[in-house]
Amino acid sequence: MKYNFDISYGASYVLDTLHKKGYEAYVVGGSVRDMYLGKRAHDYDITTSATPEETRSVFYDLPVIETGIKHGTVTVIVNSESIEITTYRCDGEYTDSRHPDSVEFTRNLSDDLCRRDFTINALAYDGEGEIIDLHGGREDIENRVVRAIGNPYKRFTEDALRILRGMRFSSVLGFEIEERTRQAILDLRHLLKKISKERIAEEINKLLCGKNAREVILSYSEVLGEIIPEINIMRGFDQKNRHHIYDILTHTAYVVSNTEPEKHLRLAALLHDSGKPETVSTDENGEQHFYGHPHASEEIARRFLNEYKYDNATKDRVLLLVRVHDTVIDEDKVYIKKRLNRMGKDAFFELVQLQRADNKAQNPIYDRTEHFDRVEEIARQIISESECFSLKDLSVNGRDLMENGFSRGKLLGEILDYLLKCVIEEKTENNKEALLRLAREQFGG
Repeated sequence: MKYNFDISYGASYVLDTLHKKGYEAYVVGGSVRDMYLGKRAHDYDITTSATPEETRSVFYDLPVIETGIKHGTVTVIVNSESIEITTYRCDGEYTDSRHPDSVEFTRNLSDDLCRRDFTINALAYDGEGEIIDLHGGREDIENRVVRAIGNPYKRFTEDALRILRGMRFSSVLGFEIEERTRQAILDLRHLLKKISKERIAEEINKLLCGKNAREVILSYSEVLGEIIPEINIMRGFDQKNRHHIYDILTHTAYVVSNTEPEKHLRLAALLHDSGKPETVSTDENGEQHFYGHPHASEEIARRFLNEYKYDNATKDRVLLLVRVHDTVIDEDKVYIKKRLNRMGKDAFFELVQLQRADNKAQNPIYDRTEHFDRVEEIARQIISESECFSLKDLSVNGRDLMENGFSRGKLLGEILDYLLKCVIEEKTENNKEALLRLAREQFGG
């Protein structure tokens, strides 16, 4: 059967050029999987029988970057598009459970394909309609299965990051993990301790944003517990509270899947109740409460985000959402303007979304959908009518105050904060003349 995949100009040019010089060359890996699924590929990896030196010679007239020359990889720049080209190879031992100690170049495509991680990533496309499939990858794609090539225990011992990659593919693609592969993932999860924190974080982010994240979190919680130990405690922790129908981990998994697939939002969803087990108390009626759990959850989130080296912007947003996730948002215009001022528009609407997702994963008799609808409606009205809720929207600034007799310094900030508070609380209009008059009345000048 011929396959007419629409590959990029750069990938097509590299394949054609290598073929004309007498070398084998194929698009390989995830891009072929995605095209087989009917998706548009974005990155194209090429595998070839040409050695790195031969590849450089073929593309002598183009920029060639030695991105991984030790492992046979060079990058060719074609019309500003970067195409990675790797020589067919066999890998040596993996003593660090991540990278091969050595590689041996080969002229045989089958040697190269059998060293790869999963059957769905071991398809090779020649650019002219032919797919080379030596491991049943097409069948596994059609059956929506993630299966390790050969012995999964060997595959994951070679490179432990494949444990998370398999889970990530299951989450993103919505595929089931084949039983022997699944068991190897669970049995070898301790090997993740050998993997860099940054690489683990990259896979966790992608996994959480997958459409099958809930099922993967619940099916592989022991693996995630190697990364976030609190998950092991959350699993099976029954919430004896009228508002809840799930244990903490199941509730959490539903909250994750109920939010938009944005990294910081789903991280906040994953971690928002992580502090519940350490804050549990039981009242005289046998009902459990978790007073103070947002603070405990924030500290757990902080430890995780620091350990796995997240950027400051992600940390700040996740910690904010975890910290305030249990805050009741009143259906009151002044209150909502104060929240918008404190959090900013984006974070405010993400908080409402997180609370919606949280409520949706609770006992349905306490459904609060209409409340969240009204809160969002009020907030959008405030924004659409350009009502003032931040200093940048205030009709006076520090320069205006100085021009009206106020001295430069800390007092200016105090005055502006006071004026903004009065505007938000609708005690005065956001009018320059009115605000300056109020400033003089309260602070002299």
